[in-house]
Amino acid sequence: MKRRRAREDGPEVSAIGLGCMGMSEFYGSADDETSIGVIHRALDQGVTFLDTADMYGSGANEELVGRALKDRRDDAFLATKFAIKRGEGGSFTGVSGRPEYVKEACDASLKRLGVDHIDLYYQHRVDPQVPIEDTVGAMAELVEAGKVRHIGLSEAAPDTVRRAAKVARIAALQTELSLWSREPEAELIPVCAELGILFVAYSPLGRGFLTGRYRSRDDFPENDFRRHQPRFSEENFPKNLELVAGVEEIARAKGCTPAQLALAWVLSRGENVVSIPGTTNPDRLDQNAAAADIELGADELASLDAILPPDAAAGTRYESMALVNG
Repeated sequence: MKRRRAREDGPEVSAIGLGCMGMSEFYGSADDETSIGVIHRALDQGVTFLDTADMYGSGANEELVGRALKDRRDDAFLATKFAIKRGEGGSFTGVSGRPEYVKEACDASLKRLGVDHIDLYYQHRVDPQVPIEDTVGAMAELVEAGKVRHIGLSEAAPDTVRRAAKVARIAALQTELSLWSREPEAELIPVCAELGILFVAYSPLGRGFLTGRYRSRDDFPENDFRRHQPRFSEENFPKNLELVAGVEEIARAKGCTPAQLALAWVLSRGENVVSIPGTTNPDRLDQNAAAADIELGADELASLDAILPPDAAAGTRYESMALVNG
């Protein structure tokens, strides 16, 4: 597995990581033992960058990842997040970047994960009520205390990233990036490259849509959150399916899967860009990992630009974009 870093003194991680969210929530049901097996298989292949968050499964995902790493902690680069708060029954109760909450959330994550330190600790969403300087200052104190090795932000706007970087060293920015979510190309990725920040692309497969696996809304389980997202609506689904057909055609000519093509495109966005596709399927994990070795030529990139230019996708990324790019 190829590895990448944004600066000499920054973290070096696998170019393809593993997003663990779907092992506990949002994409239908999953089996814990199967998921743990996938995590172990990932580590065996050098896919060592593991991504979780305290809100995934209301803490259950951190506990799951912790069990998987019980005897393999040193094999993984472990990232988790705080800020999105969950209440009774999994309800979403808001976002907090208060300094006291930062420390409280970190201690809770360490306990659930069963580890003595977190390699990369993100603010999951920016709290509009708390200056980013205050939140990042509290995160920097966690580094000084040895509880966290590196700090990062998620879905933060360019100006917010610049302000944060004046307070402490920001190691990574995690934001959605894929062939149908290309907004970060304009400013965020260049800002990260300028500041020596790793850009971590989540949902690089368009929440699975770019794999070509889904041909109808009926392919999603009843409890799959994609059923309620704009790009998967009855109106937008068929429009976006036409875009995937073009990706499939280029993938066939390349001799790879549509998913591998989509992941290779993400990695082509910059040497400081890495990707964390999620899966609970061992075979798809293998395919995703192999995408790190796929190089796209200028003609192939131009063809993808023609099929999926920025803003080509029908519908917004989320039902509510209020807390995105804060």
